[in-house]
Amino acid sequence: MAVALILAVLVPQPSLSLHPSQGVSLGDNVTLRCHLPQLAAWVWLYREGRWSYAKYSDKKQDTTEFSFLSTSREHAGTYSCQYQLSESEDVSVMSDPVELVLTDRSFPPPHISLHPEERVGTGTNVTICCWNKDYGTAFLLHKDGRSAPIQRLVPDDVGAVSFTLFGVTPADSGTYRCSYHTKKYSFLSSPLGDSVTLEVTPTAAPSGAELVSRGNLVVAVVRGCAAVLIFALGVFFVIDARSLWIRRDECLGGEGI
Repeated sequence: MAVALILAVLVPQPSLSLHPSQGVSLGDNVTLRCHLPQLAAWVWLYREGRWSYAKYSDKKQDTTEFSFLSTSREHAGTYSCQYQLSESEDVSVMSDPVELVLTDRSFPPPHISLHPEERVGTGTNVTICCWNKDYGTAFLLHKDGRSAPIQRLVPDDVGAVSFTLFGVTPADSGTYRCSYHTKKYSFLSSPLGDSVTLEVTPTAAPSGAELVSRGNLVVAVVRGCAAVLIFALGVFFVIDARSLWIRRDECLGGEGI
């Protein structure tokens, strides 16, 4: 453990990126770039933790590229990279992993619906339903303009999921779509399905006249409650006093006998 920490300090960790980072279909070209914080002699690319490719690095470059000219199902998976310093045999730790998810257009796209439909007020809970029977093992909710899915759910027995957006604000306005991963190939995705558009209208702030009217209403209610309380206390004291007088008269009557 201590040796690994020392090596991590002496040999900084590389980073790995995908280009393009999303929307890669089977048969498309994709490049994995290993970014090197120090000059390296050799760079290795790993898939699912196993060595896959090696490249001798130009000592003047800070990036080594691994390109797939026509991706297949075997290329999908989790990748990381590692390098060896050019001036020694010291080796870096692995980069953080990245996932290469490929879109298989032979899978039918999922269906989608929005409840309530289209325009809602701020603070409303919105449900987006996605379904496609017999295909999905996990559904992903996408929002246009976001690079990564915003939610992930496992479907029920009928192949449907319900994504809930709680207390929406105008920032939640936009176009949403669904995709799903298959049961057999977890790094293969369906195409994006049809879209639904959500519009969240901001709640208008009360005007000055409304604030004054509400304030007057509160004052009136408080005064009314106070009047009822005072009246109730008065009735209680009158009844209590009368009861005392009656007891006193009974006691005096008893003494006379």
